[in-house]
Amino acid sequence: MEPIKLAKKVIEGRESGPHLLVTGGVHGDEFEPMAAVRRLIKQFDRLALRGRLTLVPVVNEAAFEYKHRFADDGLDLARTCPGSADGSVTQRTAHALSKLIRDADFYIDLHTGGTTFSVWPMTGYVLHDDTNILNHQREMAKSFNLPFVWGTYGKLNGRSLSVARDANVPAIYAEYLGGARMDPQGVLDYVDGCLNVMTYLEMVDRKQPHTRIKHIVEDGRENAGHMQIQNPAPIAGFFDPQVRLGQRIAIGEPIGSICDVLGDQLITIRSKQTGVVLMLKTFCRVDQGEAVAVVVEVGRPFGVEL
Repeated sequence: MEPIKLAKKVIEGRESGPHLLVTGGVHGDEFEPMAAVRRLIKQFDRLALRGRLTLVPVVNEAAFEYKHRFADDGLDLARTCPGSADGSVTQRTAHALSKLIRDADFYIDLHTGGTTFSVWPMTGYVLHDDTNILNHQREMAKSFNLPFVWGTYGKLNGRSLSVARDANVPAIYAEYLGGARMDPQGVLDYVDGCLNVMTYLEMVDRKQPHTRIKHIVEDGRENAGHMQIQNPAPIAGFFDPQVRLGQRIAIGEPIGSICDVLGDQLITIRSKQTGVVLMLKTFCRVDQGEAVAVVVEVGRPFGVEL
């Protein structure tokens, strides 16, 4: 098997400083990150930089070429890390990505909801056992300056951030809408967010903007942060959401409904949490057991401002 060589741009600063890795396209259907990282490549040909910046617009080129979230081996790259040097295309891509992460001092992984989900703009991080690393991650996530900041259970594996966790590399991820489209504002916000983090890391000189953060939540319960398991569809059919991203919702209030093709069987899905709608299924055809929404609890004991 030939090793995967990730297409990347490495920019060396004029002065010493940390090494920051920024990646997009871990999934092949997430477009704002790809465009934002390419824009950073062009922008940093003209900006003074301290340290080193490694930029990878499309990590999962096999999935991008396949016009799908995953490559044709059907594996989710975000569940396959650290991968294998002699496995399938996704396993080899995960292996190459993991090496880049281990070689960095800090890491930003940019995502969206892809073609089937939409996510309220947010940054997240794992609740690391090392206090120094955890504090860096909190500050990076807040500096990125999107509406929702989410620190979650730190023991989930297979992800880019679990590689960073094990290598003691402070890392955050970001999510910004999705739904099979590319939001121009999302590209701008991603570029600004990366520059904001670089300002925090003293890699560039830049005035920090006024905060846009509405909620900061830390939830260390098992599987917190695993968005694909919340609010599963009770049947296969047509999902009609009745909430919007960022909306507050209380226990028992309707998230949406699912019906069969004739509409004879109609089931209302009600929230099991009081909190904020963070993710919604936007591709209306759903399978039984598929997550249709994520509601993140805010308020004590969760959502305490840090």
